[in-house]
Amino acid sequence: MPRHGIVAGMTTQTVVLEDVRATYGTGDRQLAALDGVSVAFERGTFTAVMGPSGSGKSTLLHCAAGLDRPAGGSIVIDGVVLDDLTEDELTRLRRDRIGFVFQAFNLVSSLTAEQNVALPSRLAGRRIPQADIAGALTAVGLAGRLRHRPSELSGGEQQRVAVARALISRPAVVFADEPTGALDSVTSRNILDLLRELVDEHQQTVVMVTHDPVAAARADRVVFLADGRIAGDVRGPLEPEQIAARTAQLVEGSC
Repeated sequence: MPRHGIVAGMTTQTVVLEDVRATYGTGDRQLAALDGVSVAFERGTFTAVMGPSGSGKSTLLHCAAGLDRPAGGSIVIDGVVLDDLTEDELTRLRRDRIGFVFQAFNLVSSLTAEQNVALPSRLAGRRIPQADIAGALTAVGLAGRLRHRPSELSGGEQQRVAVARALISRPAVVFADEPTGALDSVTSRNILDLLRELVDEHQQTVVMVTHDPVAAARADRVVFLADGRIAGDVRGPLEPEQIAARTAQLVEGSC
């Protein structure tokens, strides 16, 4: 694929991975984290990525998001080919087209909710209108918490700030890595409701790595990984019990 090229026919696909390979270690200790993974994520869809520990879930997310460079293959985000981008170009692409939500909220404790939302853009030298910041926090249910610091917010409220921060640049895709892993069941459901709303009402593309079958059941589609390869690709609706059973089969197969 040509460097910086816009890929024809990508009107319905936000993220495309083609024969992506990633390795860890060197020599005899080299392991394949991803072994020829090809998968695409369509616009306005919610995909859960599941698999046993060590299956390559987080590696897939990090490579797809341009956080890690794969050993081979090709990745396209929003029509932009990542393969030969410089580090500066990758940084700009992540800043402008990708949102991130992690299990750790990654908020700066000394800053208010609105300051945390604005921080990445300000570090990049861009000013976000105050109305946009307030609008992003209102959209995640925090209209009355703009000036509260993380210590004054619950875990669920902190994660909502992280979601607002991910959305402030209106990204093409939001990558979420275990976004409910540190939350109780009620708060987790609220965060999943929010992600579901982003997809259904705003046509946001969400790709979520999770180990939780209940969380995965909220997605439109579940992609299963095992030993660095696609082991299943199922479109919903799915029940948590079905997802758990499929994951258990993959665990047994990898033992």
